[in-house]
Amino acid sequence: MTEKRTAATGSTLELSGLSAWYGEARVLSDVDLTVAPGEVVTLVGRNGAGKTTLLRSVMGLHRQVQGSVSWDGTDLGKASPDKRARAGIGWVPDDRGIYSTLSVAENLQLPPVTGSDAWSVEQVYEQFPVLHERRDFPGTKLSGGEQQMLAIARVLRMGSRLLLLDEPSEGLAPVIVQRIGEIIRQIKDQGVSVLLVEQNVKFASTVADRHYLLAQGRVVESLDNDSFQERTTELLEYLGM
Repeated sequence: MTEKRTAATGSTLELSGLSAWYGEARVLSDVDLTVAPGEVVTLVGRNGAGKTTLLRSVMGLHRQVQGSVSWDGTDLGKASPDKRARAGIGWVPDDRGIYSTLSVAENLQLPPVTGSDAWSVEQVYEQFPVLHERRDFPGTKLSGGEQQMLAIARVLRMGSRLLLLDEPSEGLAPVIVQRIGEIIRQIKDQGVSVLLVEQNVKFASTVADRHYLLAQGRVVESLDNDSFQERTTELLEYLGM
């Protein structure tokens, strides 16, 4: 089994005054946000609210930004996505980024190990039995849920201590969504932090400690999970779901 780590050994993500643009269009405005060690935090908002841009800005994939992104007490500043990955930040995009012509085993072996907490292939297969069963399958032969598990497993193989997940439940069957939730809770228990974009309000309430509500590129509210659950109906109406 993967060794359980305490949150005290982790690192904190802190955004201060983060703004972002596409050309002259401002899509994020003065966002302040924190993710503590071993904490799961969701970004909730309508399409176009700036949620994915925020994740991309943390990963260094969106460069037209202003403000501070601090990880483990260090301002990442102009750090490249590669350097951020080596610092322990893992990126799981909404398209999952699976190499379709490579097998599951090859996808898992491809990323470099960047942290001392990296999962071994054996640990991945223990926690994701379906990936062991499909280890010789190419990415094109995996279901959406299997691809999502592989994408998460791949960043854990690197030793990432913060996972940036973009819509991990999108388009998946309820039983697979439930399994993804179990995985998120499990890695949280192992001290890994998670910042995820999620439109599925009910799913978000089962995995997260706190929630940031984004509207037009701004954080308009921060809610603990109890308050979030109490306002599920209101939030569903707000999101048009």
